[in-house]
Amino acid sequence: MIVEKTLELLEWERLCQHLSTFAATKLGVAAAIELPIPDTVEASETLLQQTQEVYDLETQLLTALTFEGIHDIRAALVRSQRQGILSGEELLQVATTLAGTRNLRRIINRYPELTRLNQLVADLRTYPELEQEIRHCIDEQGEVADRASDKLMGIRERQRQVRNDVQTILQRILQRKGAALQERLITQRSDRFVVPVKAPQKDAVPGIVHDASTSGATLYIEPKATVELNNRLRQLTRQEQAEAEAIRQALTEKVAEVHDDLEALLQIVTAVDLATARARYSYWLEANHPRFVDRAAETLILRRLRHPLLVWQQQHEQGPEVVAIDVTIHPHIRVVAITGPNTGGKTVTLKTLGLATLMAKVGLFVPAQEPVELPWFDQVLADIGDEQSLQQSLSTFSGHIRRIQEIIAALTDQSLVLLDEVGAGTDPLEGSALAIALLRYLADQAQLTIATTHFGELKALKYTDDRFENASVEFDDATLQPTYRLLWGIPGRSNALIIAQRLGLNEQVIAQAQAQIDGETDDVNQVIAGLETERRQQETKAQAAAKLLQSTEQLHEQVAKKASDLKVREQKLRQQQEKAIQEEIRRAKQAIAQVIRDLQQQPKSAPAAQEATQRLEKIANQRLPSRTQRKAPPPPGFQPQVGDRVRIPSIGQKADVIKITPTNELVVQFGMMKMTIKPTEVESLTGEKVAPPPQKTEVAPKDNPPKNSAPVVRTSKNTLDIRGSRVADAEVVIEDAIAKTQGPLWIIHGHGTGKLRKGVQAFLKQHPLVSRYEFAEQADGGTGVTIAYCGP
Repeated sequence: MIVEKTLELLEWERLCQHLSTFAATKLGVAAAIELPIPDTVEASETLLQQTQEVYDLETQLLTALTFEGIHDIRAALVRSQRQGILSGEELLQVATTLAGTRNLRRIINRYPELTRLNQLVADLRTYPELEQEIRHCIDEQGEVADRASDKLMGIRERQRQVRNDVQTILQRILQRKGAALQERLITQRSDRFVVPVKAPQKDAVPGIVHDASTSGATLYIEPKATVELNNRLRQLTRQEQAEAEAIRQALTEKVAEVHDDLEALLQIVTAVDLATARARYSYWLEANHPRFVDRAAETLILRRLRHPLLVWQQQHEQGPEVVAIDVTIHPHIRVVAITGPNTGGKTVTLKTLGLATLMAKVGLFVPAQEPVELPWFDQVLADIGDEQSLQQSLSTFSGHIRRIQEIIAALTDQSLVLLDEVGAGTDPLEGSALAIALLRYLADQAQLTIATTHFGELKALKYTDDRFENASVEFDDATLQPTYRLLWGIPGRSNALIIAQRLGLNEQVIAQAQAQIDGETDDVNQVIAGLETERRQQETKAQAAAKLLQSTEQLHEQVAKKASDLKVREQKLRQQQEKAIQEEIRRAKQAIAQVIRDLQQQPKSAPAAQEATQRLEKIANQRLPSRTQRKAPPPPGFQPQVGDRVRIPSIGQKADVIKITPTNELVVQFGMMKMTIKPTEVESLTGEKVAPPPQKTEVAPKDNPPKNSAPVVRTSKNTLDIRGSRVADAEVVIEDAIAKTQGPLWIIHGHGTGKLRKGVQAFLKQHPLVSRYEFAEQADGGTGVTIAYCGP
């Protein structure tokens, strides 16, 4: 009784109703509503593993279990056992259930890693031969089909023939006796074909009157010419019904023969459907897989725990946002006393813990953040709410005592006990004494007890018995509203006088009430208030630190992404260079091969050989220099950059380069030390010495062109327009153009802000295939165009 009452107090039935909405079959819905609670931890572990496998199947393997065609055929199986005859629709449901179960097993068998589910369906017997026989005899409308037997087919054929004969005779009567008829139609009365005749002219159509209209103006007459045929049709109908019933009886007997296997099949399907409902409900709740821990050695951890019924209310009934609580109970704690003002959330906390425990036991995930670790309790025993009963002459206090007596009688050392307002409803002094004695008894007998109270004496138990712990529900003094947060290690205050004062109660009344509180109690409240203030300050600092950490992580991600993008761009440029070199080699080979073919086809003479030699030299002059430039190795030596790690031989230390000064000196850091040194004083970690930086030809003055320079001509092939581009995008285009150009390259970047011009010239300055660059003549664009000289 106490266990059932506890489920009622925790509103377990509502949670089962919510779970049933995720079931796919009527079998699953019924099982979810009457959800059994396992008696062993092994059974709970098995259910959790089944839930996890369905969860993984539908969220990771993206395969949904389907229960299409599966019906609740339990009533049909019972009737078949009692030698009843199943209807065609019931037989068809048996067939579709067998087919649907076979398909369900096929999906599960496709994934051998689902060990629990495969074990569950391993013993399924789906009797395909029985299904085929039912489908052969019963059509999709649940009627016995003509093909079920030759006899039935013959009977129905004769029925159709007699029915056609009747229709033919009646049609002739309609044509000949149209004036005597109320309307020209053929209808049925008592399964016999009749025609509607006007009452005054009934003699015009001799026959048997089977019915009359309400007004009496119309008589439904079976003409004499069709009486014999209707009699024969009725006989054939009875023969058809008897044959169809015999077929259904034979099929029913075959169903009864495998009754036990079909019962087992329904149990397995129900178990799979329940596992699916648990997984889908857990996914909807954003819940996590719980792990059962040993209370003697491991801590109970439930972080960000939410009440599942409140989550449902928020999502489906526009309820308020659910406030999560954190629960951490160490192994040595046996009793937790939760204090605080009314409406602060103490009772909701008890119910949340009770439901979380039950959810884990039945194989549901718990709506809390990972890790979810809690003990397996053999039973949950609760005394929550007002047990006042006029019918049984019970006061509030008497109702609580009666419930507590039932709890003590059912108690084991593996039980979870939830007590709301322990010791309330009587004299505070005696009530607190009773509460203390009861909690000490439960600390000895139960695995864990959670109790809510307003008694200040219970707050002190923590300091005399290390098995006790304090917790409280938070209350905002400024808004006079509860926050519903659960605070650990700090006892709560009633806040009654503060609330009364802020709500405008008479100051004299408040002053007199304050005077009634002894100094010791006031000191305790002051200490509690100080602890709460200190906790809020620590929380503020923790939130600031978390925010800083998040910003740092975001910055790290941004830097890593930029480095990755630079690496990709560098690789792309290298691939473009290699592609250009391979193209030059291919063209050179084609040109040389053509010279060889021409030489082979011409007469062998000195002029021909000389001409071939000249052509080869021309090819070499066109191709080899650019190839040599592309293959040019990087300048020898080591050039340290910002971010490089170097070795300082003079002091035997490794350091990081953090800055390069305008005078080309290095600022390095090792440990907490920073120092500025010359590049020649460091070497790479592999021992390479620093070489002097390569010299670049700066922008040449317009009035001093290089001596002996050949005149150059600007064409569309050696002109590149990059106006409007970003520097990074322009570098890719320029790199490709340099690889294909031998000689001057006109780069049009425009004036604008000058950012693009500076970026282009900085890129040209470090490029190994660019010997120099300069601004174009004023007629060619002036400072809006840079000429780069590619090649040696």
